[in-house]
Amino acid sequence: MLNGQIKIFAFDSSEYAQALQLRYRILRLPLGLEFTNEELEKDKHDIHVGLFEAEKILACITLTRCENKRMKMRQVAVAEVEQGKGLGRALSKAGEDYALENGVEIMFCNARKTAVPFYESMGYQIVSHEFTEVNIPHYTMEKKLGLLLGDNTNQG
Repeated sequence: MLNGQIKIFAFDSSEYAQALQLRYRILRLPLGLEFTNEELEKDKHDIHVGLFEAEKILACITLTRCENKRMKMRQVAVAEVEQGKGLGRALSKAGEDYALENGVEIMFCNARKTAVPFYESMGYQIVSHEFTEVNIPHYTMEKKLGLLLGDNTNQG
């Protein structure tokens, strides 16, 4: 059960600073990587969502608007002690809800190979061959939004 608040926060806010530290610790440090200036510049134009408890970030995701009613979910990070408690799932769902409310039809991500089962359990499908990103295997995965909301009107 989640005991936190999901909220959207601004780039260069104190929440963003916490999210950036979490993303670094979970996603980059284990690979011996730093964020580039180009990557951080890109964050200015993205939507940042976090799950907070008592003003402390527990998990975060970044959403990037794309063409053709698509949105990319990226930089999904959950604090080490909070992993396995459903926070990543709750935050991903919040990202999908935000996307739907803003006219997005397809959510996609470049999923680490180790995360493929997690995304498949949320209804995402692999739509690419395996590729290397940040020195590890990934797949592009996508989900058509709204299909699990009873959009079965063409059956018959």
